[in-house]
Amino acid sequence: MKKVVYMLLLACILVISGCTGSSQQKAATPAPIKTPVISEVTVLNPIGPLVFPVAGLAGSKVDTGDLKIKLQYWKTGDEAIGLLSAGKADFAVLPVVTASNINASGIKLTLLGVHEWKVFYLIAAPGNTFTSWQDLKGKQVYIPVGKGSTIDLLLNAGLENSGLKPNVDTRIVAAEPQEIVALFKSGKVQYAALPEPFVTLATQGGKGQIVLDFQKYWAELAGGPERMPIAGLFVKSDFMQKHPAETARVATAFKDSIGWSQQNVDDALTISAKTLPIPAPVMKTALTRLEITWIGSKSCQAEVKTFLTQMQKLYPEGLKKLPGEEFYAK
Repeated sequence: MKKVVYMLLLACILVISGCTGSSQQKAATPAPIKTPVISEVTVLNPIGPLVFPVAGLAGSKVDTGDLKIKLQYWKTGDEAIGLLSAGKADFAVLPVVTASNINASGIKLTLLGVHEWKVFYLIAAPGNTFTSWQDLKGKQVYIPVGKGSTIDLLLNAGLENSGLKPNVDTRIVAAEPQEIVALFKSGKVQYAALPEPFVTLATQGGKGQIVLDFQKYWAELAGGPERMPIAGLFVKSDFMQKHPAETARVATAFKDSIGWSQQNVDDALTISAKTLPIPAPVMKTALTRLEITWIGSKSCQAEVKTFLTQMQKLYPEGLKKLPGEEFYAK
């Protein structure tokens, strides 16, 4: 009888021990971490000519599926950097040069596509000429935004390449584009390097003329087409890795918005005017000197690399480090 009781106790101990071991084993195996479902994303977009191509998104004219795409507008590169670093947005429309510098600073970005290829011009007030860069010696040239912007690098490259020292032989003055337009029209500014539609605003009514197409100048320097990969859509690299489907959805919606805006110009201008209050006739004239075409990262990678490499050679101070392969979406 004692032997039977002993055997029963031993069996119970083994059963309890086995259950405990099984429980411990299950507890030691962590549950798989699920990526949180994303229902809304924010895209940062500059206030300026690139308000037009996002009119389709701003006016809810394109299909975004189950993903809500919110637009937030920025005025300066510093503002965009602050919003990205604070985690307020995962997508941003940025100048390629600016994005390259942001990427080098530690906020890793990936290019999804370029859509702005033509926008910058040098204008001169009546009585001022531009037959060569030497005409700018001893002059002031006004530019929007400021140091490190695409137009700043282009202007510095043009001066340096012609033997002129920026801010020694030719002074570069930064101001808000609307302020530059007002000063130019009042005769207080002789030369200004501006993007459209501010070129049209400044020169309308015979107040000045375009004396240099920066895209043509770039073609002379680079030996390529008369266009530049000026700005595009970027995503934070870590977001793209975690949410590839949502990233693709945003890129597709963005491309569709550009197409809608180009096919519905009047409606797009009405929507754009809520953010960029510029008369429709002015914008229509400006659009004739703009080139807005979506080209995916894979297809434009070689052109972007050439642009950044050449810009660094011409003006290394403005673009100190070139991005690696991870900068381009595959």
